[in-house]
Amino acid sequence: MKRTIQWLRKEPMLLLSLAAAILGLCLTPPSAALFRKIDWRTLGTLLMMLCVLEGFKQENVLQPLADLAATLKTMRSLSLFWVFAVFFSSRFVTNDVSLLIFVPLTILLFRQAGKEQYILPIISMENIAAIRGSLLTPFGSPQNLFLFGQVSVSAGRFMLHMLPLCAMSAALLAVFIAVCYRRNPKESAAPQAKPREAWRLDFRRGSYLVLFALILLVIVTRTKYWYAALAVVLLTVAAVDRRLFRKVDYVLLVTFLCFFVFSSSIAGNGQIAAFLEKHVAGNEYWWAIGLSQLISNVPASIVLYPFSQNFAGLIYGADTAGLCSLIGSLASVINYRIYVREYPLGGGKFVKMFTLISWAFFLIVVIPGFLLTQWNFFD
Repeated sequence: MKRTIQWLRKEPMLLLSLAAAILGLCLTPPSAALFRKIDWRTLGTLLMMLCVLEGFKQENVLQPLADLAATLKTMRSLSLFWVFAVFFSSRFVTNDVSLLIFVPLTILLFRQAGKEQYILPIISMENIAAIRGSLLTPFGSPQNLFLFGQVSVSAGRFMLHMLPLCAMSAALLAVFIAVCYRRNPKESAAPQAKPREAWRLDFRRGSYLVLFALILLVIVTRTKYWYAALAVVLLTVAAVDRRLFRKVDYVLLVTFLCFFVFSSSIAGNGQIAAFLEKHVAGNEYWWAIGLSQLISNVPASIVLYPFSQNFAGLIYGADTAGLCSLIGSLASVINYRIYVREYPLGGGKFVKMFTLISWAFFLIVVIPGFLLTQWNFFD
């Protein structure tokens, strides 16, 4: 029992999500309809990614990319490389996936360079990069994917409306990194010399790369046959290295599930629905930001969409909400989980650094985002 309590104390996001799910089930008793409303596609995609990326980690699949980054001479250039790798990749592979790929590599290289003091600020900026880079495309984040699917607007027009926020965020990230290294802009990033075996593409690495391509195809095409891809991934991993299943981060999967249970329960409660119908219309931007701090932006988007009249306000708010707190975006929860797996006693430090940097960013972008809500998506 003591070990269980100690373990739970290291998992605050899991405890919060469990509490939210229990509260939701108290408000709306469980039913078949509630079960159907859970976003099983997102959960299945997340499970696939967790399995394959654990394979990437075990087999050093992305070592060539790490080797390329290791050729950069200064900490500022190395940080720009990783932050903007997240920023640009997130719009194609979703914000959570980009963090799963690049944050572990960032930690690895900064450790090798003996620069662990920069890990927290840089992965906090990668968190911002994932949230703000992914907002450009309809499939860059789960909330974008959901909201884009609800309206009749072309992908080109969608991206046009998201471009100003994306461009402003890119400029701000560059400024934040410059500020981080203001005292020594040319600080060396030379890693400590360590013997390393030559990287070669073998059967296991090739298998994980093929599975990763399959997952990206599922995300981009939005195929309804995602469950077939899930079966292929699980069976292939079992054949290649079944021991890998023991190392998958199932806590993150359960956290997502609990938040989806909560959002489905809220949407199914008649009294809450009546309250939202009265108060959300005309205030979508602030409602999306505020509610996301309680249930995260994906469930908040699902809950608020039926009661919204200003689509721009809702999506801009949902894409800005992740800058306020760890709960604001489940991508941030992923980043937190990656860090505490490497530094089990560092959860508190992560939250402090993340909050400081994200709030500085939020205070700069929140008003421009609100002003843009007057730009009609459907003109």
